[in-house]
Amino acid sequence: MSNALMEVRGLNKRFDGVRALADFSASIHPGEILGLIGPNGAGKTTLYNVISGFLEPDSGQVIFKEQDITCIAPHVIAGYGISRTFQNLRLIRQMSVLDNVLFSFQGQPGERLDQVFFLPKRSRTRETDNRSKAIERLQSTGLAEKANDLAEALSYGQQKLLSLVCCLAAEAEIILLDEPVAGIAPEMTDRILAIIRDLPQQGRAVVLIEHNLDAVMQVCNRVIFMDAGAKVSEGSPADVRSDPKVIEAYLD
Repeated sequence: MSNALMEVRGLNKRFDGVRALADFSASIHPGEILGLIGPNGAGKTTLYNVISGFLEPDSGQVIFKEQDITCIAPHVIAGYGISRTFQNLRLIRQMSVLDNVLFSFQGQPGERLDQVFFLPKRSRTRETDNRSKAIERLQSTGLAEKANDLAEALSYGQQKLLSLVCCLAAEAEIILLDEPVAGIAPEMTDRILAIIRDLPQQGRAVVLIEHNLDAVMQVCNRVIFMDAGAKVSEGSPADVRSDPKVIEAYLD
């Protein structure tokens, strides 16, 4: 029996004849930070879209905690304990920072009318607890003073941080981060990397797509290099970075 928290097995995906995933297999284990690197078009985001239910693979499986979750709807997968960020962030920009975090909690009683009408006390108690947790998340990540600001009023780096906070609010066991520090200032990069580095201590596993190789080297335990939808190299950050195939294809 595998000790992997999640396994992807033989994933294949084509778009108009172009192969985005080519018999791709990998695993992620509890408490690790796995980096995915590779050039644009390597298939990294396609892999995320398949894992999180936004795309159906042509073939292959996604196994989470020994359960086949291939082709299951994204909201169901999120409920199972897999959360993700997007390159375009997907924040609700006309809502406050606090409300974006509150919106990210899973299984809220207020989402069901029967509980609102027949169990109002339970709904109110859960809402109060979630608000306390959301404020605590914002405080611990340095966004508390922005709680009542609209998400669109934040800087790009702060929006990236808020997107990560929303992932954390979902209480997922696996967090898929799509370029979490791309295009932001060094100070915010350091803050976000510190949060990511601490996630295994909170019982989270992380998969990290990132073009900032210094960031990958700082936080990842293991790295997979992808190109043309296939796995080219896998190992420790130092081993992958020094692999001649990786140097030739991407790093040189």
